Amino acid sequence: MVVKKDMLGLALAVLGASLAVALAGIGSIVGVARSGRAASGIVAEEPEKFGKVLLLQALPSTQGIYGFIGAFWVILKLGLLGGEVPMISWETGLAICLACLPVALGGLFSGMFQGSVSIAGMNIVAKKPQESGKGVILSAMVETYAVLGLLATILLIQGINLV
Repeated sequence: MVVKKDMLGLALAVLGASLAVALAGIGSIVGVARSGRAASGIVAEEPEKFGKVLLLQALPSTQGIYGFIGAFWVILKLGLLGGEVPMISWETGLAICLACLPVALGGLFSGMFQGSVSIAGMNIVAKKPQESGKGVILSAMVETYAVLGLLATILLIQGINLV
């Protein structure tokens, strides 16, 4: 595929948006899958704990949502929903691409590691179900960095001048 020089900026910007969705989504997929396997083992033995482990399994899914939000900010910034394809310089496209990295990489790694902490929280549920809130809090602490990545991406995108 050949990208015309005048389309390179747009291609780089769309690449950044795509990376935000894909990498943060992969983090969520890995985190939710790992924690889902652990949850299945607990629920197989004690089905009444389903609600508590479901919450812990769901926590890593938010990183994929954050990646989508980051990509949506790029789409809005470029005005792609209006039907016109903007012509931006390759430097601007590269800046947008790089601005997407905090949510892309933050979501990738925090989603995977949040899944691991969620599994540890499920161990709390398995042994002391009344203490399940502590597992949720511990897991949510990892998510803080995905949220910071999203905020950084939004602020960086907003600071880029398209002209």
